[in-house]
Parts: sequence; C-alpha cells; structure tokens
Amino acid sequence: MTGPDFKPSVDVLEIKRMIPHRYPFLLIDKVVDMVSGETAVGIKNVTANEPHFEGHFPAKPVMPGVMIVEAMAQTAAVLVVNTLDLIDKEMLVYFMSIDACKFRRPVEPGDRLELHVEVVRNRGKVWKFAGKGLVDGAVVTEADFTAMIMPPEDV
Repeated sequence: MTGPDFKPSVDVLEIKRMIPHRYPFLLIDKVVDMVSGETAVGIKNVTANEPHFEGHFPAKPVMPGVMIVEAMAQTAAVLVVNTLDLIDKEMLVYFMSIDACKFRRPVEPGDRLELHVEVVRNRGKVWKFAGKGLVDGAVVTEADFTAMIMPPEDV
C-alpha cells in the first residue's frame, strides 16, 4: 500500500515522541503499516528479561494479558497521534472501556507479538478501536476498547 496517508514504519525513537510511556512500561518496539485514521500494527518483541516475567510466572513465563491489551492501546495511541499530527505535543490517551476481551493462548518470551488495531469510530476526543494480538499468524488476544485523547493539563 502507498499514498499520503500510509506510513510504512515508526521506530521506537519516534514512538517516544508520540506517547509518554517509557521503560518498563513502553510496550511496543515499532509500529508498521499505519494508515492514518484507519489501522496500524504494533510490534512487541517479547524478551525474557522483562520485569513482569520475574513473578508471572518464574517456572513458565507468560506475558500478562493486561500488558497485551496495554500494548494494543499504545499502538492505537500512536495511530491517533499520527492521524491528528500531534507528534511532540505531549498528548495523553486514556482508556475509557475495554470490551469483548479474550485471551486465546499464552504469549511467551521469544514471541513476536503483532498488535493489529483498527479505528471503529472517532468522535472528537473519543476513539473506539478493535484490536487483535497475533503470534505467528495465530490470534492470541482480542479486545474492543475506547480511549480519550487530551492534554495533560486537562486531566
């Protein structure tokens, strides 16, 4: 795909200009195949040295489901910031709801988690998304979620 609304890739340095998350809570390494106002795919390279694996679970490390949904939301936030041309504007994107969330199989160290998000509706500051997490082409997580974008001083 090509065109003015297609952005092939956003690296972690640009992501840090778009959303306020930092280690250990920045959960996406790259965003690819972004179509402004429509879709994006976040990439999370799951590694064994992430802090949550110390306790979840030491004998069989599994990425917490809430972290997967958060990674989807971070991907969606990058899409919103790109769509509204808000890079370097320090906007915050807050969860409002999470619906129809399902976890199909565990995500483990060594997995490459793809976070596919699609805009379902956009009404001003409020955005609704459909998200899917995939590993090796298989759906591991699904969720619909709503978020609101706002400047930090309005919180």
